[in-house]
Amino acid sequence: MSAASPPASPPLSPDRLLELIGSARQGVGIFDETDTLVYANCFYRELLHVPEDGRPTWKDILRANHREQSGTRIETQDFDDWLASAASRRGKLPFRAFEADLHDGRWVHVTETTLPNGWMLCVLTDITELGADERTLRQQRDLALRAALSDPLTGLSNRRHMHETLATLHASQQLHPAAIVLLDIDHFKRVNDTLGHDQGDLLLKQFARLLQGEVRQKDLACRWGGEEFLLLLRDTTPAAAEPILDRIFQAVRASAPLPQQPQFRYTCSAGLAFIWPEETVHAALKRADEALYAAKGGGRNRWVTC
Repeated sequence: MSAASPPASPPLSPDRLLELIGSARQGVGIFDETDTLVYANCFYRELLHVPEDGRPTWKDILRANHREQSGTRIETQDFDDWLASAASRRGKLPFRAFEADLHDGRWVHVTETTLPNGWMLCVLTDITELGADERTLRQQRDLALRAALSDPLTGLSNRRHMHETLATLHASQQLHPAAIVLLDIDHFKRVNDTLGHDQGDLLLKQFARLLQGEVRQKDLACRWGGEEFLLLLRDTTPAAAEPILDRIFQAVRASAPLPQQPQFRYTCSAGLAFIWPEETVHAALKRADEALYAAKGGGRNRWVTC
């Protein structure tokens, strides 16, 4: 006589899953496409000092941590520049991992898993028990990696980071539909020549911050070189790209970026190209460059699609 089969396990219910995640000694946070926290277990809220009933954005969490000297330890002389730089790397790849210091002395390993629609799962693991020497080496590694992927003046991603992101998304077939936008500040050399390089640097920083504020969390903005910047607009159709560029151009025209020159205004030009299936990234970049050239040749202060 054969032995009786064990009874089948009941299916995992959503309530049981939430109970398990809620009890975990790993911090678990879920953010929607606007980078608003929609779920966090108790340990996540404990680590980052998020109120039990709060639904802040990721930026709100870091601002509160920095202001109250709690949660994430942020050592910087310019918090806004630091936040812009951190935001330029967040949610751009399907997965990334790094480490962070907390004000209470704990050290956490952070993983971010991002869906194509922008939703993100963030998991924090307490790794404080690792030795001090290893902790120092890993912190130095993280700092070096961030420096290698960031533009030192604007805090945005640099050309290398953009290339690596495009290659990773293309290899994993997560790049379509997408658009790239190559932007150039009009008559930038004139600013350096007439107002000085310090004002030119400030204009670059303010333009970078404007771009970062106008694009979505899943998009990537980088300083491509000199006064040129490149945007990667993910999950973007031709109909969706135009409103984004409209907002950017309107914001540029309305901005007064130089406090010492309150009457100063400026414009920019852009080339827009959609990355078509089976097309190489290099070919799309070349089309964006050609479109930018046409925009500048057509009188500047406009964008052209190629």
